[in-house]
Amino acid sequence: MAYLFTSESVSEGHPDKIADQISDALLDNFLAFDPESKVACETLVTTGQVILAGEVKSHTYVDLQAITRDVINKIGYTKGEYQFSGDSCGVISLIHEQSQDINQGVDRGEKEEQGAGDQGMMFGYAIKETDNYMPLALDISHKILSELAALRREGDQITYLRPDAKAQVTLEYSDDHIPQRIDTIVISTQHDDFDKDSVRMLQIIKNDLLEILIPRVKALLAPEVQALFDDNITYHINPTGKFVIGGPHGDSGLTGRKIIVDTYGGRGAHGGGAFSGKDPSKVDRSAAYAARHIAKNLVAAGVADEVLVQVSYAIGVVEPTSIFVNTYGTAHVDLKDGEIAEKVSQLFDMRPFAIEKRLKLRNPIYLETAAYGHMGKEPKMVHKVFESPYNGRVEMDVELFTWEKLDMVEPIRQTFGLEVLENH
Repeated sequence: MAYLFTSESVSEGHPDKIADQISDALLDNFLAFDPESKVACETLVTTGQVILAGEVKSHTYVDLQAITRDVINKIGYTKGEYQFSGDSCGVISLIHEQSQDINQGVDRGEKEEQGAGDQGMMFGYAIKETDNYMPLALDISHKILSELAALRREGDQITYLRPDAKAQVTLEYSDDHIPQRIDTIVISTQHDDFDKDSVRMLQIIKNDLLEILIPRVKALLAPEVQALFDDNITYHINPTGKFVIGGPHGDSGLTGRKIIVDTYGGRGAHGGGAFSGKDPSKVDRSAAYAARHIAKNLVAAGVADEVLVQVSYAIGVVEPTSIFVNTYGTAHVDLKDGEIAEKVSQLFDMRPFAIEKRLKLRNPIYLETAAYGHMGKEPKMVHKVFESPYNGRVEMDVELFTWEKLDMVEPIRQTFGLEVLENH
C-alpha cells in the first residue's frame, strides 16, 4: 500500500532561524580573528529584543551588537512596522567565559589528542533520491523557501512579502519506497496588510505563489522530480487566512530549535544536539558533519542506496565510543552492516581534531549553514572579509560545505571491492 511522508523547512526570517544566523555570525567573527576560539553562543529573539548567552574562550574581542544588527538587517527586518528591526532592537549580551572543567577535557598539549567537547551521539544520512543525496521532501521544502526569499528581495514580481515563512511538502511513495507524486504543499508566508478585503488579499497571495513561485521551484528540479508535480496536488497557502504579524514579534526564536530542518527533515535520525553557534570542538556539530560526509560518500560509491551513520563520544575522550551503520537492506556489497561499519572506521579518522582538519572546520564558514539546511548544499570557495574596530580587517578564501564533497568515493570503492567510477 502506498504511504505518505512529510518534511518541512523554514525561511531565514523565521524567528528560530534569525537566532541561528546570529549565533553563527558571532562564531564566524571569533574564528576569523582567532581560529582557536571556543564558542557556544545561544540567541533569543522576541519583540524588539535580542539576548545573547553562552560561553566563549578566545584571544579576540568582537562587536557583538554590530554583528547582531547587521545579520538582522540583511535578513530583511529593516522596518519599524515589523516590531523587530536591526537598527532599533535592543541587544543584551550575557556571554561569559567557557568553563575550565570543560576546557581541560578539550585542550591538550598535542592537538591530535583533543577530546570531544561533550558526550552524545550524532547521525549522518544520505539517500539515492536526489542529486545531492538528500531526502526529496526536505529538498523541495528548502527550495520553495529559498526561492520565496529571492522573490522578496527582487521585489518586482511580488511586492508584499515579509521575511517570515514556512513550507511543508508531503510525498506519496510506492511500497518499494519510490516517490510517486507530490500529495500536499503547505506554504505560510508573512506579508504586508495590503488590502482591506482579507479574502481578496489571500486570493492574490495564492495566485502569485502558484503562478510565480511554484514554476520557479520546478525549474530548479531534475526532470523526474518535476514530473511529480501533477494537477492533483493539494495546496494550503496561508491556511489561517492572514499572516501579517510574524517574525520575533509573532513568536520568539531560539538557537537550535530547528534541528530537523537543519538535517534530514525527519528521515534517518538525529542525536538531539543543535549546530549553530558551536565551534567544531563541539562534536554535536563537527561529528554530525563528518557522519554526513561518510553517508553521502558511501551512497555515491554504490555501497548502498540509503545509509545512516551514527557516531558517539564521551566528553574529553579522543576516540569515539561507537560507529554504527544502517543500510536499511539496500546494500550492494556482500557484507553485514556491522562489517561495513568496521571498514568505515578504518577509512575515516573520527577523532575530533582529525575531523576539524579533514573538513577545514576552524575557518569562518558557518553563517551560510544557518538557513535552508546544513546538509545537501554545494561545496564552494568564497572570499570573505571581516572588519572589527578592535582587530582591524581580515580577508580570506574559505571552502564552504566541505562535508558535502564526494572526495572519498574512489577509496571507498577500492576498500569495498567495487569498480572505480569515472565520474560521480
